[in-house]
Amino acid sequence: MKAADAIIQCLEKENVKIVFGYPGVPVGPLYEALRKSDIEHILVRHEQAAGHSASGYARATRSIGVCIATSGPGAINLITGIATAYADSIPMIAITGQVRTELIGKDVFQEADIIGATDSFTKHSYLVKDAKDIPRIMKEAFYIAKTGRPGPVLIDIPLDIQNTEIEFEYPGEVNIRGYKPTINGHKGQIKKAIEKIKSSKRPLICVGGGVMSANAEKELIEFIEKSKIPMVHTLMGKDGISSKYLYNIGLIGSHGYKYANKAISTADVLILIGTRVADRATGGSKSFGKVADIIHIDVDPAEIGKNLSALIPVVGDCKKILQDLTDKIAEIDTKEWLGEISTWKKEYARTRPTNLKVNPQYALELLSEMIEEDTIVTADVGQNQIWTSHYLDMTRDRRFLTSGGLGTMGYSIPASVGCKLAFPDRRVVAVMGDGSFQMSMPELGTIRQNHLKIIFLLFNNSKLGMVNEYQTNVYKNTYGVELNENPDFVKLVEAYGFGGKTVNCNSELRGALEEAMKSNKTFLIECIVSADESTL
Repeated sequence: MKAADAIIQCLEKENVKIVFGYPGVPVGPLYEALRKSDIEHILVRHEQAAGHSASGYARATRSIGVCIATSGPGAINLITGIATAYADSIPMIAITGQVRTELIGKDVFQEADIIGATDSFTKHSYLVKDAKDIPRIMKEAFYIAKTGRPGPVLIDIPLDIQNTEIEFEYPGEVNIRGYKPTINGHKGQIKKAIEKIKSSKRPLICVGGGVMSANAEKELIEFIEKSKIPMVHTLMGKDGISSKYLYNIGLIGSHGYKYANKAISTADVLILIGTRVADRATGGSKSFGKVADIIHIDVDPAEIGKNLSALIPVVGDCKKILQDLTDKIAEIDTKEWLGEISTWKKEYARTRPTNLKVNPQYALELLSEMIEEDTIVTADVGQNQIWTSHYLDMTRDRRFLTSGGLGTMGYSIPASVGCKLAFPDRRVVAVMGDGSFQMSMPELGTIRQNHLKIIFLLFNNSKLGMVNEYQTNVYKNTYGVELNENPDFVKLVEAYGFGGKTVNCNSELRGALEEAMKSNKTFLIECIVSADESTL
């Protein structure tokens, strides 16, 4: 068969049901093979959205997302989606077309070195030089993307290679020399961790996105229930853990809760699980974990000690390691420690500011009250992301997806598309600002074409709110942040056949949410927010 047909056969054998892409001549043979398959193709309106939609699909399903772009500008437009997935350890296969093999390096029409351009933010990449290698490459790519620390794998395929006839046989197993991810934690290190935890008075767990990547929420809760150790979480660690869980103290970091950060700086043993504790998680604080003995659990050994020195490193899959820890741990007396934290929570309790416009805290608390227990919420980047991370109540079945590591504006709409296609029967809500909405608003066409029902919650302050807040705090002046000529957002979505309503004050919000939830089509709620509304 043609190599292009073999690629699609490989996708089918990996149980791929949906791919997100944008065609062009250098992927013409691949699209012809795709046309004849049972795999559904979702035509995005910009290649960047293909990456974000594949990422949203992967995160919602806990599987691998697949996206396709043509060569040159198409592949380059995909870069932001690939880098976003890499920063948050999302398993993804990105397939790009390339000019004919004999033309590579000659600066011909729509040629770009996509392998070189993405080298620093792909987990692995392949430029296919021999069509016979395609089955092996595809098998390896899926294996690499989902094992160890997940991430995006790029496969760049020249046009002539796609048209080459090969004998197709899909490998039954993978054996990559030098790539053997550690799954089981070292028994000696686990023993040391248990001994250190048992001797502690103020132990604290810090949960990162790696817990969700490993599908280890259940194991985490079992460990906490047995040990009685409280937990905090990073931005990426919010997903999949109930906000009202007795031992969940909340978000840490530069935009975290003061009492959660105080717990971090006061703990005598800090158990980091699936987090690299980067600058946003530490908030740049010199007191972060300084009095604690640190136990760091991560599947990627390169992340241990990179940002914070660890007394006891434990390399391996956190799902398996949490099981081992639970087997060996005994209940820790944390009543006094939990009492201290409870006092801090009352001391630093937030009060909801009052103003004549929509208050984001109220909006998100009301949303939390009204949506179903299994709703998937995607948040964009900026003030809307921080408000959502603070005020959206999680249940164990709700999902929260955002761009944490790279902080990519324009993420929430295409990610919500991937989530809705993954789970058509679950409610999906995309939260955004007026700036981030305009980075991905062409995807309204994708939503309409595929008859998707998504609720958009748009906070409109006619500014790039987070940058405005930063400039105000640092420079006492602002520049380049005004969005004075915003479109009429409701009319814009109505042009696509969707519903919409502008909400000017808190009292109007419940009715708008009820209308959106009852609607049989995508619905935009535009919340007019005060220009000086902050995340603090």
